[in-house]
Amino acid sequence: MAETTPSDTTTRTVRAAYFVSDSTGITAETLGNALLANFPGLVFVKHTVPFVDAVDTATTVAGQIAQDAANGLEPLVFTTAKNPAVRTVLTSAPATHIDLLSGHLSELAEALGTPPSEQLGQFHTLGDATEYFARMRAVEYAIEHDDGQSSRALDLADVIIVAPSRCGKTPTTMYLALQYGLLVANYPLTDDDFPTDELPPLIRPYAARCFGLTTTPLRLSQVRHERLARAWLRRFLAGRGEPDSA
Repeated sequence: MAETTPSDTTTRTVRAAYFVSDSTGITAETLGNALLANFPGLVFVKHTVPFVDAVDTATTVAGQIAQDAANGLEPLVFTTAKNPAVRTVLTSAPATHIDLLSGHLSELAEALGTPPSEQLGQFHTLGDATEYFARMRAVEYAIEHDDGQSSRALDLADVIIVAPSRCGKTPTTMYLALQYGLLVANYPLTDDDFPTDELPPLIRPYAARCFGLTTTPLRLSQVRHERLARAWLRRFLAGRGEPDSA
């Protein structure tokens, strides 16, 4: 499916961008978009084309690229295809071709003294399945325990982040889960939690695992006002009338 970003193409140069892969296309799309992000002044009509693992499929894609070239879109083609025959067909299309991985594979093969596997989809395999599944479990745990939503298995938490609303609890929680595989819960402090100096009853048994996030009153006020303004705008655009309060 094609995607155009940004939507205003009236005054900007428009180029076609293809992300072509012999597997899911995730690697080609991710790396290609990371490169294109460095050229914000251009508009790219993007096409992700996965599972191009045969010459006939590659021929069809090459035809689409040639059509865009004929229409003046000067295509860019980002590929992670490993089959030499497929690559030959793709590179025959009139476009600028960026092979995202072959050059690096050649350098690595030379350094290691052994040729790379020709099995398709190798770019997407898991380097360490145990670590991968541990991180996915941590993400699921973080989602379940976001903003004090659940007390189930709270005793398993490696870290419990405590802070008032809008202090960055959720981004911090997800970062620790994704990057380190930690089981992280977070708990929002409210006015009801401040009659005493003790931790709220739900997390009090796990005080040794609790860590607070700090901010300044000015920064907290700015974040909350920005969020309130966005919420007001969403309600206004949705035709739900004026906000209840300013």
